[in-house]
Amino acid sequence: MTSQFDHDQHKFEVEWDTAAIVERRNTYYAASQRAFVPYQQPLIFSRGQDNYLWDEKGNRYLDCLSQNLTISVGYNNPVVTREVVQQAQTLQHCTTMFFHPVPAHFAEELTRTMPAGEEWTVHLMNSGAEAIDMALLLARSYTGNIDIVALTNAYHGATFGAQSVTGISGFRHNLPQLGGVQFAPVPDQYRGIHGVGVEPYLSDLEGTIHYTTCGRLAGMVLEPIQGYGGIVPLPEGYISGAQERVKAAGGLLIVDEVQAGMARTGDSFWSFQQHGVVPDIVVAAKGIGNGFPLAALIVKREIAEAMSQKFYFHTYGANPVSCAAGRAVLHLIEKHELQQRARKVGAALLAMLEDLASRHEAIGEVRGRGLMLALELVKNRSSKEPDPETMLRLFENTRANGIVASKSGAYRNVLRICPPLCTQMEDAPIFEEAINSSFESL
Repeated sequence: MTSQFDHDQHKFEVEWDTAAIVERRNTYYAASQRAFVPYQQPLIFSRGQDNYLWDEKGNRYLDCLSQNLTISVGYNNPVVTREVVQQAQTLQHCTTMFFHPVPAHFAEELTRTMPAGEEWTVHLMNSGAEAIDMALLLARSYTGNIDIVALTNAYHGATFGAQSVTGISGFRHNLPQLGGVQFAPVPDQYRGIHGVGVEPYLSDLEGTIHYTTCGRLAGMVLEPIQGYGGIVPLPEGYISGAQERVKAAGGLLIVDEVQAGMARTGDSFWSFQQHGVVPDIVVAAKGIGNGFPLAALIVKREIAEAMSQKFYFHTYGANPVSCAAGRAVLHLIEKHELQQRARKVGAALLAMLEDLASRHEAIGEVRGRGLMLALELVKNRSSKEPDPETMLRLFENTRANGIVASKSGAYRNVLRICPPLCTQMEDAPIFEEAINSSFESL
Protein backbone atom coordinates (compact mmCIF):
# COMPACT_ATOMS: atom_id res chain seq x y z
CA MET A 1 0.00 0.00 0.00
CA THR A 2 1.47 3.34 -1.05
CA SER A 3 1.02 6.69 0.64
CA GLN A 4 0.30 10.08 -0.89
CA PHE A 5 3.59 11.20 0.71
CA ASP A 6 5.82 8.48 -0.80
CA HIS A 7 7.31 10.80 -3.41
CA ASP A 8 8.27 13.55 -0.94
CA GLN A 9 12.10 13.44 -1.02
CA HIS A 10 12.71 16.42 1.27
CA LYS A 11 15.88 16.09 3.36
CA PHE A 12 15.77 17.60 6.83
CA GLU A 13 18.87 19.57 7.66
CA VAL A 14 20.82 18.83 10.86
CA GLU A 15 23.66 21.25 11.51
CA TRP A 16 26.54 19.65 13.42
CA ASP A 17 28.69 22.74 13.90
CA THR A 18 29.46 22.97 17.63
CA ALA A 19 28.85 26.71 17.99
CA ALA A 20 25.62 26.49 16.00
CA ILE A 21 24.28 23.68 18.20
CA VAL A 22 24.97 25.65 21.36
CA GLU A 23 23.53 28.89 19.97
CA ARG A 24 20.34 27.26 18.69
CA ARG A 25 19.70 25.51 22.00
CA ASN A 26 20.39 28.66 24.03
CA THR A 27 18.10 30.67 21.75
CA TYR A 28 15.10 28.37 21.50
CA TYR A 29 15.11 26.30 24.69
CA ALA A 30 13.14 27.70 27.61
CA ALA A 31 15.19 28.61 30.69
CA SER A 32 13.69 25.65 32.55
CA GLN A 33 15.18 23.24 30.00
CA ARG A 34 18.49 25.05 29.53
CA ALA A 35 19.39 24.90 33.22
CA PHE A 36 20.33 21.23 33.52
CA VAL A 37 23.89 21.34 32.10
CA PRO A 38 26.51 19.40 34.11
CA TYR A 39 29.82 20.36 32.45
CA GLN A 40 31.46 23.76 32.15
CA GLN A 41 31.49 23.30 28.37
CA PRO A 42 28.54 21.61 26.62
CA LEU A 43 28.96 17.94 25.76
CA ILE A 44 27.34 17.16 22.41
CA PHE A 45 26.72 13.54 21.43
CA SER A 46 26.41 12.41 17.83
CA ARG A 47 26.09 8.63 18.18
CA GLY A 48 26.29 5.68 20.55
CA GLN A 49 27.01 1.96 20.40
CA ASP A 50 26.47 -0.46 23.29
CA ASN A 51 28.01 1.36 26.30
CA TYR A 52 30.07 3.94 24.38
CA LEU A 53 29.28 7.42 23.08
CA TRP A 54 30.93 9.71 20.53
CA ASP A 55 30.74 13.50 20.51
CA GLU A 56 30.38 15.70 17.42
CA LYS A 57 34.16 15.83 17.06
CA GLY A 58 34.63 12.07 17.13
CA ASN A 59 35.88 11.69 20.71
CA ARG A 60 34.85 8.42 22.36
CA TYR A 61 33.50 8.13 25.93
CA LEU A 62 32.79 5.18 28.20
CA ASP A 63 29.22 5.80 29.35
CA CYS A 64 29.00 5.48 33.14
CA LEU A 65 25.70 7.32 33.46
CA SER A 66 23.38 5.54 30.97
CA GLN A 67 21.74 8.89 30.12
CA ASN A 68 20.51 9.18 33.72
CA LEU A 69 20.02 5.41 33.94
CA THR A 70 17.67 5.16 30.95
CA ILE A 71 19.97 3.16 28.64
CA SER A 72 19.87 -0.38 29.99
CA VAL A 73 20.67 -2.76 27.12
CA GLY A 74 22.89 -0.37 25.17
CA TYR A 75 22.82 2.20 22.42
CA ASN A 76 21.81 1.07 18.95
CA ASN A 77 20.81 -2.33 20.27
CA PRO A 78 19.76 -4.29 17.16
CA VAL A 79 16.92 -6.14 18.90
CA VAL A 80 15.39 -2.97 20.31
CA THR A 81 15.84 -1.19 16.98
CA ARG A 82 14.23 -4.05 15.05
CA GLU A 83 11.16 -4.17 17.28
CA VAL A 84 10.76 -0.39 17.35
CA VAL A 85 11.11 0.01 13.57
CA GLN A 86 8.72 -2.85 12.88
CA GLN A 87 6.09 -1.32 15.15
CA ALA A 88 6.63 2.23 13.85
CA GLN A 89 6.17 1.04 10.29
CA THR A 90 2.74 -0.39 11.08
CA LEU A 91 1.27 1.93 13.73
CA GLN A 92 3.12 4.69 15.59
CA HIS A 93 0.49 5.25 18.25
CA CYS A 94 -2.74 3.78 19.52
CA THR A 95 -4.39 5.67 22.32
CA THR A 96 -5.59 3.56 25.25
CA MET A 97 -9.26 4.15 24.44
CA PHE A 98 -8.61 1.67 21.62
CA PHE A 99 -6.96 -1.74 21.88
CA HIS A 100 -3.55 -2.93 20.66
CA PRO A 101 -1.80 -6.19 21.55
CA VAL A 102 1.77 -4.93 22.11
CA PRO A 103 1.14 -2.85 25.28
CA ALA A 104 -0.96 -5.67 26.72
CA HIS A 105 1.80 -8.20 26.03
CA PHE A 106 4.31 -5.88 27.70
CA ALA A 107 2.09 -5.44 30.77
CA GLU A 108 1.72 -9.21 31.10
CA GLU A 109 5.49 -9.76 30.77
CA LEU A 110 6.17 -7.01 33.31
CA THR A 111 3.92 -8.64 35.93
CA ARG A 112 5.90 -11.87 35.58
CA THR A 113 8.91 -10.11 37.10
CA MET A 114 6.96 -9.42 40.30
CA PRO A 115 6.67 -11.64 43.40
CA ALA A 116 4.34 -14.62 43.06
CA GLY A 117 1.19 -14.91 45.10
CA GLU A 118 -0.28 -11.54 44.16
CA GLU A 119 -2.45 -10.47 41.26
CA TRP A 120 -0.53 -7.58 39.68
CA THR A 121 -1.84 -5.01 37.20
CA VAL A 122 -0.02 -2.33 35.20
CA HIS A 123 -0.77 1.27 34.26
CA LEU A 124 1.55 2.41 31.46
CA MET A 125 2.64 6.01 31.00
CA ASN A 126 5.62 8.13 29.94
CA SER A 127 7.93 9.05 32.83
CA GLY A 128 8.83 8.14 36.37
CA ALA A 129 7.68 11.47 37.81
CA GLU A 130 4.32 11.02 36.13
CA ALA A 131 4.05 7.55 37.65
CA ILE A 132 4.94 8.87 41.13
CA ASP A 133 2.11 11.41 40.81
CA MET A 134 -0.33 8.62 40.03
CA ALA A 135 0.99 6.48 42.88
CA LEU A 136 0.26 9.27 45.36
CA LEU A 137 -3.24 9.72 43.96
CA LEU A 138 -3.95 5.99 43.97
CA ALA A 139 -2.74 5.51 47.55
CA ARG A 140 -5.01 8.30 48.74
CA SER A 141 -7.94 7.00 46.70
CA TYR A 142 -7.61 3.45 48.02
CA THR A 143 -6.99 4.19 51.70
CA GLY A 144 -9.16 7.26 52.04
CA ASN A 145 -6.28 8.85 53.94
CA ILE A 146 -4.25 11.92 52.98
CA ASP A 147 -0.84 11.85 54.64
CA ILE A 148 2.20 10.55 52.77
CA VAL A 149 5.62 9.93 54.35
CA ALA A 150 8.81 10.28 52.30
CA LEU A 151 12.51 10.19 53.20
CA THR A 152 14.94 13.07 53.38
CA ASN A 153 17.54 13.01 50.57
CA ALA A 154 15.06 11.24 48.28
CA TYR A 155 14.49 12.13 44.64
CA HIS A 156 11.22 11.11 42.99
CA GLY A 157 10.89 13.62 40.14
CA ALA A 158 10.35 17.28 39.29
CA THR A 159 6.61 17.44 38.59
CA PHE A 160 4.46 19.19 41.20
CA GLY A 161 3.48 15.98 42.98
CA ALA A 162 6.84 14.22 42.63
CA GLN A 163 8.91 17.14 43.87
CA SER A 164 6.65 17.34 46.92
CA VAL A 165 7.99 13.93 48.04
CA THR A 166 11.56 14.81 47.00
CA GLY A 167 13.75 15.55 49.99
CA ILE A 168 16.53 17.60 48.32
CA SER A 169 16.21 21.38 48.30
CA GLY A 170 17.79 21.75 44.87
CA PHE A 171 14.80 20.02 43.28
CA ARG A 172 12.07 21.81 45.24
CA HIS A 173 10.79 25.04 43.71
CA ASN A 174 10.17 28.15 45.81
CA LEU A 175 6.41 27.74 46.12
CA PRO A 176 3.95 25.81 48.31
CA GLN A 177 4.29 22.09 47.71
CA LEU A 178 1.58 19.44 47.57
CA GLY A 179 -0.02 19.18 51.00
CA GLY A 180 -0.10 16.19 53.29
CA VAL A 181 3.54 15.15 52.83
CA GLN A 182 5.89 14.63 55.77
CA PHE A 183 9.53 13.52 55.86
CA ALA A 184 11.36 11.00 58.01
CA PRO A 185 15.18 10.94 58.28
CA VAL A 186 16.89 8.67 55.75
CA PRO A 187 18.77 5.74 57.37
CA ASP A 188 22.02 6.71 55.62
CA GLN A 189 24.67 4.51 57.21
CA TYR A 190 27.42 6.99 56.31
CA ARG A 191 25.88 10.43 56.76
CA GLY A 192 22.63 9.75 58.64
CA ILE A 193 21.83 11.57 61.88
CA HIS A 194 22.11 8.33 63.89
CA GLY A 195 25.06 6.86 62.00
CA VAL A 196 25.04 3.09 61.61
CA GLY A 197 21.89 1.23 62.67
CA VAL A 198 18.24 0.69 61.83
CA GLU A 199 16.12 0.94 64.99
CA PRO A 200 16.82 4.65 65.67
CA TYR A 201 15.60 5.52 62.17
CA LEU A 202 12.49 3.37 62.58
CA SER A 203 11.84 5.22 65.84
CA ASP A 204 12.12 8.48 63.90
CA LEU A 205 9.58 7.16 61.40
CA GLU A 206 7.21 6.35 64.27
CA GLY A 207 7.71 9.88 65.54
CA THR A 208 7.00 11.36 62.12
CA ILE A 209 3.74 9.43 61.92
CA HIS A 210 2.76 10.25 65.50
CA TYR A 211 3.67 13.94 65.59
CA THR A 212 3.34 15.28 62.04
CA THR A 213 0.38 13.36 60.60
CA CYS A 214 -3.15 12.64 61.78
CA GLY A 215 -1.97 9.13 62.63
CA ARG A 216 -3.51 7.57 59.55
CA LEU A 217 -1.46 7.27 56.36
CA ALA A 218 -2.15 6.93 52.66
CA GLY A 219 1.33 5.49 52.28
CA MET A 220 5.08 5.83 52.34
CA VAL A 221 7.25 6.25 49.25
CA LEU A 222 10.92 5.29 49.21
CA GLU A 223 13.83 4.19 47.00
CA PRO A 224 15.63 1.02 48.15
CA ILE A 225 18.77 2.73 46.85
CA GLN A 226 18.48 6.51 46.66
CA GLY A 227 19.63 7.54 43.19
CA TYR A 228 20.12 11.29 42.76
CA GLY A 229 20.64 11.45 46.52
CA GLY A 230 24.05 9.88 45.93
CA ILE A 231 23.53 6.10 45.62
CA VAL A 232 22.49 5.58 49.25
CA PRO A 233 21.35 1.97 49.94
CA LEU A 234 18.75 1.59 52.68
CA PRO A 235 20.06 -0.90 55.29
CA GLU A 236 18.67 -4.39 55.75
CA GLY A 237 15.67 -4.36 58.06
CA TYR A 238 14.62 -0.78 57.44
CA ILE A 239 12.13 -1.27 54.60
CA SER A 240 10.44 -4.25 56.26
CA GLY A 241 10.25 -2.33 59.54
CA ALA A 242 8.90 0.74 57.77
CA GLN A 243 6.25 -1.33 55.99
CA GLU A 244 5.03 -2.74 59.32
CA ARG A 245 4.64 0.74 60.79
CA VAL A 246 3.03 2.21 57.69
CA LYS A 247 0.60 -0.70 57.41
CA ALA A 248 -0.34 -0.29 61.07
CA ALA A 249 -1.26 3.32 60.25
CA GLY A 250 -3.46 2.20 57.35
CA GLY A 251 -1.00 3.07 54.59
CA LEU A 252 0.55 1.44 51.53
CA LEU A 253 4.22 0.85 50.70
CA ILE A 254 5.16 2.60 47.45
CA VAL A 255 8.58 1.58 46.13
CA ASP A 256 10.32 3.78 43.57
CA GLU A 257 12.36 1.46 41.31
CA VAL A 258 12.90 4.05 38.58
CA GLN A 259 16.69 4.02 39.02
CA ALA A 260 17.51 0.89 41.03
CA GLY A 261 15.16 -1.54 39.25
CA MET A 262 15.34 -3.55 36.03
CA ALA A 263 18.25 -5.85 37.08
CA ARG A 264 20.64 -2.94 37.75
CA THR A 265 21.68 -3.97 41.26
CA GLY A 266 22.62 -7.46 40.05
CA ASP A 267 21.30 -9.43 43.03
CA SER A 268 17.66 -9.31 41.92
CA PHE A 269 15.48 -7.90 39.17
CA TRP A 270 13.90 -5.34 41.52
CA SER A 271 15.98 -3.86 44.31
CA PHE A 272 13.16 -4.27 46.87
CA GLN A 273 13.49 -8.05 46.53
CA GLN A 274 16.67 -7.93 48.65
CA HIS A 275 14.67 -6.60 51.59
CA GLY A 276 12.09 -9.37 52.03
CA VAL A 277 9.10 -7.15 51.32
CA VAL A 278 6.25 -7.17 48.82
CA PRO A 279 5.25 -3.56 48.04
CA ASP A 280 1.71 -2.50 47.29
CA ILE A 281 2.77 -0.20 44.43
CA VAL A 282 5.98 -0.25 42.37
CA VAL A 283 7.03 2.62 40.13
CA ALA A 284 9.24 1.70 37.14
CA ALA A 285 10.68 3.85 34.35
CA LYS A 286 14.04 4.90 32.79
CA GLY A 287 15.81 1.61 31.91
CA ILE A 288 12.48 -0.07 31.28
CA GLY A 289 12.40 1.45 27.77
CA ASN A 290 16.12 1.79 26.95
CA GLY A 291 15.66 5.50 26.26
CA PHE A 292 12.15 5.43 24.82
CA PRO A 293 9.53 7.31 26.90
CA LEU A 294 8.03 4.56 29.03
CA ALA A 295 7.00 4.14 32.66
CA ALA A 296 4.77 1.78 34.59
CA LEU A 297 2.83 1.68 37.80
CA ILE A 298 2.74 -1.97 38.89
CA VAL A 299 0.06 -2.36 41.52
CA LYS A 300 -1.97 -5.04 43.27
CA ARG A 301 -5.33 -5.48 41.55
CA GLU A 302 -7.43 -4.72 44.62
CA ILE A 303 -5.69 -1.37 45.06
CA ALA A 304 -5.88 -0.49 41.35
CA GLU A 305 -9.65 -0.99 41.43
CA ALA A 306 -9.96 2.08 43.67
CA MET A 307 -9.69 4.22 40.54
CA SER A 308 -11.92 2.10 38.31
CA GLN A 309 -14.75 4.65 38.40
CA LYS A 310 -12.55 7.65 37.60
CA PHE A 311 -11.10 8.73 34.26
CA TYR A 312 -7.27 8.84 34.43
CA PHE A 313 -5.65 9.25 31.04
CA HIS A 314 -2.20 9.74 29.52
CA THR A 315 -2.29 10.68 25.84
CA TYR A 316 0.90 8.77 25.03
CA GLY A 317 0.58 6.17 27.77
CA ALA A 318 0.93 2.59 26.48
CA ASN A 319 2.40 3.83 23.21
CA PRO A 320 2.99 0.65 21.15
CA VAL A 321 6.41 1.77 19.87
CA SER A 322 7.71 2.41 23.40
CA CYS A 323 6.12 -0.82 24.60
CA ALA A 324 7.84 -2.71 21.76
CA ALA A 325 11.12 -1.36 23.12
CA GLY A 326 10.09 -2.42 26.63
CA ARG A 327 9.38 -5.98 25.50
CA ALA A 328 12.81 -6.14 23.84
CA VAL A 329 14.49 -4.92 27.03
CA LEU A 330 12.85 -7.62 29.16
CA HIS A 331 13.80 -10.27 26.61
CA LEU A 332 17.42 -9.13 26.40
CA ILE A 333 17.92 -8.95 30.17
CA GLU A 334 16.75 -12.53 30.55
CA LYS A 335 18.29 -14.12 27.46
CA HIS A 336 21.72 -12.53 27.84
CA GLU A 337 21.77 -12.76 31.66
CA LEU A 338 22.37 -9.05 32.06
CA GLN A 339 21.35 -9.12 35.72
CA GLN A 340 24.15 -11.59 36.43
CA ARG A 341 26.53 -9.47 34.35
CA ALA A 342 25.60 -6.38 36.34
CA ARG A 343 26.51 -8.23 39.53
CA LYS A 344 29.85 -9.49 38.17
CA VAL A 345 31.01 -6.34 36.40
CA GLY A 346 29.69 -4.14 39.19
CA ALA A 347 31.72 -6.08 41.75
CA ALA A 348 34.86 -5.53 39.67
CA LEU A 349 34.23 -1.78 39.36
CA LEU A 350 33.44 -1.55 43.09
CA ALA A 351 36.77 -3.24 43.92
CA MET A 352 38.57 -0.70 41.73
CA LEU A 353 36.85 2.17 43.53
CA GLU A 354 37.71 0.70 46.94
CA ASP A 355 41.35 0.41 45.90
CA LEU A 356 41.21 4.02 44.76
CA ALA A 357 39.78 5.04 48.14
CA SER A 358 42.67 3.34 49.93
CA ARG A 359 45.04 5.70 48.10
CA HIS A 360 43.08 8.96 48.21
CA GLU A 361 42.04 10.56 51.49
CA ALA A 362 39.54 12.76 49.63
CA ILE A 363 37.26 9.74 49.17
CA GLY A 364 35.05 9.45 52.24
CA GLU A 365 33.06 6.41 51.14
CA VAL A 366 32.57 4.04 48.23
CA ARG A 367 29.16 2.36 48.03
CA GLY A 368 26.55 0.73 45.84
CA ARG A 369 25.46 -2.57 44.32
CA GLY A 370 25.78 -3.99 40.83
CA LEU A 371 26.02 -1.24 38.25
CA MET A 372 24.76 1.42 40.66
CA LEU A 373 27.90 2.77 42.34
CA ALA A 374 29.25 5.97 43.83
CA LEU A 375 32.17 7.56 45.61
CA GLU A 376 31.74 10.50 47.95
CA LEU A 377 34.36 13.24 48.35
CA VAL A 378 34.98 14.88 51.72
CA LYS A 379 37.37 17.52 53.03
CA ASN A 380 38.12 15.39 56.06
CA ARG A 381 37.29 11.74 56.66
CA SER A 382 36.67 12.30 60.35
CA SER A 383 34.32 15.27 60.01
CA LYS A 384 32.84 13.99 56.71
CA GLU A 385 32.51 17.59 55.55
CA PRO A 386 31.32 17.45 51.91
CA ASP A 387 33.78 18.65 49.27
CA PRO A 388 31.79 19.83 46.22
CA GLU A 389 34.70 22.00 45.02
CA THR A 390 37.04 19.03 44.54
CA MET A 391 34.18 17.05 43.04
CA LEU A 392 33.67 19.75 40.43
CA ARG A 393 37.32 19.44 39.37
CA LEU A 394 37.20 15.65 39.45
CA PHE A 395 34.02 15.64 37.40
CA GLU A 396 35.63 17.71 34.66
CA ASN A 397 38.67 15.41 34.77
CA THR A 398 36.55 12.32 34.19
CA ARG A 399 35.21 13.87 31.01
CA ALA A 400 38.73 14.75 29.87
CA ASN A 401 39.71 11.12 30.47
CA GLY A 402 36.81 9.73 28.45
CA ILE A 403 34.18 8.93 31.10
CA VAL A 404 30.62 10.24 31.23
CA ALA A 405 29.43 10.17 34.85
CA SER A 406 27.36 12.41 37.13
CA LYS A 407 27.96 14.54 40.19
CA SER A 408 25.02 14.22 42.55
CA GLY A 409 23.95 14.04 46.18
CA ALA A 410 22.41 16.79 48.27
CA TYR A 411 25.81 18.53 48.42
CA ARG A 412 26.90 17.69 44.85
CA ASN A 413 29.96 15.87 46.22
CA VAL A 414 29.14 12.36 44.98
CA LEU A 415 30.35 10.83 41.71
CA ARG A 416 27.53 8.61 40.46
CA ILE A 417 28.68 5.65 38.32
CA CYS A 418 25.83 3.75 36.65
CA PRO A 419 26.89 2.16 33.32
CA PRO A 420 24.48 0.33 30.98
CA LEU A 421 23.77 -3.32 31.82
CA CYS A 422 25.58 -4.40 28.65
CA THR A 423 28.92 -3.21 30.08
CA GLN A 424 31.46 -6.06 29.96
CA MET A 425 34.50 -7.09 31.98
CA GLU A 426 36.64 -5.95 29.04
CA ASP A 427 35.50 -2.38 29.79
CA ALA A 428 36.69 -2.50 33.41
CA PRO A 429 40.39 -1.74 32.70
CA ILE A 430 39.33 1.24 30.57
CA PHE A 431 37.29 2.54 33.48
CA GLU A 432 40.11 1.91 35.96
CA GLU A 433 42.69 3.79 33.91
CA ALA A 434 40.36 6.72 33.34
CA ILE A 435 39.27 7.08 36.98
CA ASN A 436 42.86 6.76 38.25
CA SER A 437 44.03 9.40 35.77
CA SER A 438 41.19 11.67 36.84
CA PHE A 439 42.34 11.55 40.47
CA GLU A 440 46.00 11.94 39.60
CA SER A 441 45.14 15.09 37.63
CA LEU A 442 43.76 16.67 40.82
